[in-house]
Amino acid sequence: MKLNFITSNEGKFREAREIASSYGIEVAWLKMKYDEFQGDTLEEIAVKSAKALSKAIGEPFFIEDSGLFVEALNGFPGVYSSYVLKTIGNPGILKLMDGVENRKAYFEAVIAFYDGSEIHTFVGRVEGEIAEEMRGEKGFGYDPIFLYGDRTFAEMGEAKNAVSHRRRALENFLRWLSENFLS
Repeated sequence: MKLNFITSNEGKFREAREIASSYGIEVAWLKMKYDEFQGDTLEEIAVKSAKALSKAIGEPFFIEDSGLFVEALNGFPGVYSSYVLKTIGNPGILKLMDGVENRKAYFEAVIAFYDGSEIHTFVGRVEGEIAEEMRGEKGFGYDPIFLYGDRTFAEMGEAKNAVSHRRRALENFLRWLSENFLS
């Protein structure tokens, strides 16, 4: 089976392609930007985006939206993660966390799959903390400041794919897909 993944982020595509291959599913990259809607949750935003794209695309596809939620910042940047990364970046988050003891955070990913008529969502989450400083050269986005155990995602490299929020959402999706479409 071949699945279309709509994203402009090559890192997300590579991660999805690698995970899907273990299920015998080929992921095709539809590299395109699309309007990201505002909403209170990632799931709400993913569904709105998928509905808008379904009118233009017509055939089955999936999208993914993810965010970093920092407990001490009341969940910020959360649904604004992409914008915050572009504007203040990792240095800005570290500055906001300067002197803060509670460094608990989590990444959440939501996959919205359009099957040709309906939209289905799948969530993945991974708990961690915000590092004191940027560490690591691999990964993308907030990976250099997100601690999972004693290493940041950027220090983990490909090992991150085994534990990431995106992996967890993708596995929920791919298991469901195998049971409902491939059986």
